[in-house]
Amino acid sequence: MGNRSGVLELAVLGLLHEAPMHGYELRKRVNAQFGWGRVLSFGSLYPCLKAMLRNGLITADPGTPESGRRPKIVYTITADGKDYFAHAMHEAGPSAWEDDTFGVRFSFFGRTDPATRLRILEGRRARMEERLANFRAAMSRTAERVDTYTLELQRHGLESAEREVRWLNELIDGERRQQRPPDLHQPPTQGDSR
Repeated sequence: MGNRSGVLELAVLGLLHEAPMHGYELRKRVNAQFGWGRVLSFGSLYPCLKAMLRNGLITADPGTPESGRRPKIVYTITADGKDYFAHAMHEAGPSAWEDDTFGVRFSFFGRTDPATRLRILEGRRARMEERLANFRAAMSRTAERVDTYTLELQRHGLESAEREVRWLNELIDGERRQQRPPDLHQPPTQGDSR
C-alpha cells in the first residue's frame, strides 16, 4: 500500500464506505480531507476508479440527469470493497506509518481496532524520532557551512518533527488509557461510601 495509487484506493474506499459519491465529489473530498501536497487531478482519480471497478471493489451507476446535462456516475463500495478496506485497515506494517499513508490511515482510525491503532502510532513515533535524530545530526554538522535560509529550513523540519512526536505521545497515551481495564481493587477514597 506504500505507493500513491494504493493510498488513493484506500482513501476512495474509506470515503465510499460513508456514502456513494460521484467523481467530482470524491476528488473534492480527497483534496479537502487529506490535504495532499498537490491537488488530486482527475487524471489520477479516474484510472484508480476504473481499476477498482475492474477488481469489483466499487460499482458505477448513472445518476439522474440535471437539466439537460449528462448524468453523473455515482460510485458505491461493494461487499468485496468493504472486505478489502477492512483488511487494509488492520495492516500495521511499516507502510502504515510512512508519510504518504499515515494521514489516510489515521483519518479512518475509527474503523481500526485499538491494538492496530497503537502499533501504527508507535511505528509512526519511531519513524519521527528517527527523523528528529537525523535533523539534529544534520544541523550540528552543517550549521556553519549553510546559509541562513537553509538553516531555517532545517530548523523548521526539526520543530515540525518535535511537534509531531509530542502529538503522537499524547495519542499513544490516550490509546493505552482506553485499552487498560479499570482497576477494581482501588482502595476507597475518603468520603467514598463503597
